[in-house]
Amino acid sequence: MGLLDLEKHFAFYGAYHSNPVNVAIHILFVWPILFTALILLYFTPPLFSPPLIHPVLVFNWGFFSTVFYALFYAALDPKAGSFAAFLTIFCWFTSSFVANSLGFALAWKVVLAAQLFCWTGQFIGHGVFEKRAPALLDNLVQAFLMAPFFVLLEVFQSSFGYEPYPGFHTRVKARIEADIKQWQDSKQKKRS
Repeated sequence: MGLLDLEKHFAFYGAYHSNPVNVAIHILFVWPILFTALILLYFTPPLFSPPLIHPVLVFNWGFFSTVFYALFYAALDPKAGSFAAFLTIFCWFTSSFVANSLGFALAWKVVLAAQLFCWTGQFIGHGVFEKRAPALLDNLVQAFLMAPFFVLLEVFQSSFGYEPYPGFHTRVKARIEADIKQWQDSKQKKRS
């Protein structure tokens, strides 16, 4: 799978997220997971401290993971990816201020509660509605890296009919259907 092959990435994601209720759950919970993770990463030590930057904005692992995510999303798709990059940077910016105002003693508790709530919702989405294990069990890196971008693409596609290029959704849908059929066939073979 090519690193910047959006069609393959989205088909992989879509095969694990074909139930509309599960998709809606992910749309609600994926970005809060990223946001609260950035709150926790705010408390990692700074890797460098440039002058003339607001003291709340720390150039640490939270910042560098944000830059990585933002550049990756923009490289996947210039339009939707650039918007996802903007949202990711906005999450880092606002989570920095939230983390600074909460302080570590309270922030880790808020993060823990939010993460438990959001992850529980997603696992319920997979177990009750999708009836398939989450993608993170098959590809942890792809699941964490791609989920925020894909829920955004889901919203853009369902709300505006957005496609990164003509025919994208037709090709992705065919791949998703083939992947789901292959998964169902292998599941059926295990039963017999």
